[in-house]
Amino acid sequence: MRKIVITGGAGFIGSNLCDFFTAKGDQVVCLDNFSTGYRHNIAHLLSNPNFTLVEGDIRNLDVCKQALQGATHVLHQAALGSVPRSIIDPITTNEVNISGFLNMLVATRDAGIKRFVYAASSSTYGDLESLPKVEHQIGKPLSPYAITKYVNELYAENFSKLYGLETIGLRYFNVFGRKQDPNSVYAAVIPKFVQQLIHKQAPIINGDGTFSRDFTYIDNVLQMNELALSVKNEEALNTVYNTAYGENTSLNTMVTVLKELLVQFDPTIQEVEISYGPQRIGDIPHSLASIDKAKKLLNYNPHYSFVAGIKEAVQWYWENLKDK
Repeated sequence: MRKIVITGGAGFIGSNLCDFFTAKGDQVVCLDNFSTGYRHNIAHLLSNPNFTLVEGDIRNLDVCKQALQGATHVLHQAALGSVPRSIIDPITTNEVNISGFLNMLVATRDAGIKRFVYAASSSTYGDLESLPKVEHQIGKPLSPYAITKYVNELYAENFSKLYGLETIGLRYFNVFGRKQDPNSVYAAVIPKFVQQLIHKQAPIINGDGTFSRDFTYIDNVLQMNELALSVKNEEALNTVYNTAYGENTSLNTMVTVLKELLVQFDPTIQEVEISYGPQRIGDIPHSLASIDKAKKLLNYNPHYSFVAGIKEAVQWYWENLKDK
């Protein structure tokens, strides 16, 4: 039986991973300090004998070592996300995303755990304009957050060479789905817009709406994490993979689709106007991933396009956000 430590396990992606791996029969340890995660995301798991919650901060090395006792695998999801947050507070972003990441690598090494899979980011591509994004070619980072995620990749590669850790980084592209928080100041665009539309508030698109993203449904991310944990091919280890669907959607199209899906619950949502504001500092115009490497080396086969995923997500958002 695997014993998997999931850092940031009470957050959006982390809690979905906790659900996924406990359902598979694995032992799961969730390490979270609840700075951005929520207890209600994992409350239903607390009575599961295969689930353990360790409340603590990855900036504390002793806490990391405690959480990793007896573990066989690590899924490191804990981080302070958000480009705007990192621009406002680069110091805390650096402490969590770099110092915390290094603590987890050291604790993994000292515990004798071989496989360390971590959340990387598409922000690492920075100012690189060419599309689609391929893993071996990046540009200069455009935010403190992007710098921290690139440093994570450098540290992971270094620990692989120095200490023999098996590391795999998953460069997430605009993940969306159930349990995603719409209320944070730094909320992702999809749940934030859905909540605003439900409450007849005009969503504000930064820029003219032509910017595009490779929106990636959460179940594709779960598939990638499982493949990264279990792959045995040596060629597939100690590298990074785009974690996406491989298709981009403009913000204008995204909002149109959201409205079309939400009007089935409330026809008056069709009348909500869309507003446009200034472009955000640090935003890249377009994001589109090549997933050829993941298909070849991990046998990745994403089942959810943006349209397929957003249909499931909107159903969940409506049921969980309409009264909030």
